[in-house]
Amino acid sequence: MFKGKVPSTHYATWSKWIALITQRARIGNPNRPGIFEIIANWPDGEDFGLADNEEQEQVTRAEEAPPYNQLPADETCYALFTDGSCHIVGMNRKWKAAVWSPTQQVAQATEGEGGSSQLAELKAVQLALDIAEREKWPKLYLYTDSWIVANALWGWLERWKNANWQSRGKPVWAADEWKDIATRVEKLPVKVRHVDAHVPKSQANKKH
Repeated sequence: MFKGKVPSTHYATWSKWIALITQRARIGNPNRPGIFEIIANWPDGEDFGLADNEEQEQVTRAEEAPPYNQLPADETCYALFTDGSCHIVGMNRKWKAAVWSPTQQVAQATEGEGGSSQLAELKAVQLALDIAEREKWPKLYLYTDSWIVANALWGWLERWKNANWQSRGKPVWAADEWKDIATRVEKLPVKVRHVDAHVPKSQANKKH
C-alpha cells in the first residue's frame, strides 16, 4: 500500500502527526480565517487569487470530517494525514509532500524542484488521493494542518470552478493542482478536517 522507507528529512513530520493522533487529533482554532494562516517561504509575486470578500468569508463546513478519535473503528483505515514543506538547497527550492496512515503506521512521500510549502501541501493532497484511488477506497478522511487546503475543500473549489478558475481577472494560484483535486473529489467522497500541527512537547502524549 505505502512505501515503507521514510526520508530522514520527514522524521519531524511523522513525529508531529503521531503526536497529533495521540492527543486525539484536536482541531485548530475554528474562528481563525483560513487565508491568514502563517505563510512561510512564499515566492515573491504569488498570491492565492482570492477576492477580498473571499479572504474574510467564513465558509460552510458541510464536508468537515470528525476528529480522528471519533471515527468508527471500521472507518479509520480510510484516514490519512498530510503535510508539505519547502526548503532552499543552495540557490534552489525543493518541496516535499508527505502522507501518514495511522492505522498502517507507515508513510509515503514525494518531492520536487521549485514551488513553495503551500504547493507541497497540495501535492500531499494529490498523493493522498492517489493512495485512496489505487486502493479503491469508498471514501477518504483527510486531516491537514493547512487552512488553505481545508477551506478550499470546504467550499472555495466550487466557487473557483464556477468562475472558470479566475479571480479578480487572473488565474487562481496553482490552478492546475486545484483543477486536478476538484475533478478527483467529485468521484471520491472526501471529508477534511483542519488539525493544529503546532503541538508543544509537553502536550504530545497528553490525553484529552
